[in-house]
Amino acid sequence: MSSSTACPPVTEFADTSPPHRKPAGGSDFAVLNRRVVRAGLLERRPTYYAVRMVTVASMLVAGWTALWLVGASWWTLAVAAFLGVAFSHAALVAHDLAHRQVFRTGKLSERAGRIAANIAVGMSYGWWMEKHTRHHNNPNHDDLDPDVASEVLIWASGSARGRRGLKGYVTRHQAGLFFPLLTLLSIGLRVSSVRALLAPGMKRRGLEAGLMGLHLAAYVAALLLVLTPWQALAFFAVHHAVFGVYLGMTFAPNHKGMPHPEGTEDYLRKQVLTSRNVTGGRLTDAALGGLNYQIEHHLFPAMPTPNLRRAQPMVEAYCREIGVAYEQASLVQSYRQALRHLHEVGAPLRDNR
Repeated sequence: MSSSTACPPVTEFADTSPPHRKPAGGSDFAVLNRRVVRAGLLERRPTYYAVRMVTVASMLVAGWTALWLVGASWWTLAVAAFLGVAFSHAALVAHDLAHRQVFRTGKLSERAGRIAANIAVGMSYGWWMEKHTRHHNNPNHDDLDPDVASEVLIWASGSARGRRGLKGYVTRHQAGLFFPLLTLLSIGLRVSSVRALLAPGMKRRGLEAGLMGLHLAAYVAALLLVLTPWQALAFFAVHHAVFGVYLGMTFAPNHKGMPHPEGTEDYLRKQVLTSRNVTGGRLTDAALGGLNYQIEHHLFPAMPTPNLRRAQPMVEAYCREIGVAYEQASLVQSYRQALRHLHEVGAPLRDNR
């Protein structure tokens, strides 16, 4: 069962803090920030990230080595699924690098991020970092958050109006199509990366394109040198489907179905009220790359992943103290909430048929 402190409806914000309350030490977030800093939760965790990056790199090496060892066999589809998981964890490492959770300097973070994203995964680190920064600045904002932009799936009710043809069909049935569409997410990341590289204003365009080209050339060569054409096609399909579903299921529980801000909220409320934590133990932490502590991550984007678990009870207690809703749900319940929201958004198109 989901739990929350003064849990808000999914369609509007609920702020139960006294309207006259003014913290003596500054804003509500400033008070919380001082507590987090005193607890040492923003300090780097080099050993954790060294182990994590070695583990992910080992997964990638093991997967590609297994492809060569198994050879031209349909058993390589199991290898494709494993590499889908490994690619997802490489993308999660790139996420932490983009937030400077690993290294203090931006230059070192960018270098490692391009290795994890452009070379290991095959997507543009620069494009994704810019997009993700806009998401963090305005989570769930209908106009400013690119993650709720009107594309294939529609998360804002107003954006569903007037959609016809194939787009209208998808919107009407988007709850049922959610997981099948995630199989295309990996392809979508690459298409968006290429579009960003072709658009004006892209920083380090040549480097980004060169690294992505290196990934593509090595990927295609590995498949065609080892597998028959049909096996290579099947490997590609399974690999990218697993990668897309895994990565999508990692990010989907975080904000989908949560309130959309009006733009007048302060920093703490804007981040907390639009986010949902996913409850679970260490296995959930490892599977979701720490993003199950989405509230803490949005409040403190540079906080190292292993510190999020330690910060969670502190943040929840503080939200209870000032009367701000703090939403948590199990993994299954978070998907149910997201799918219910998708179904509700598509209802007007179904009713008007």
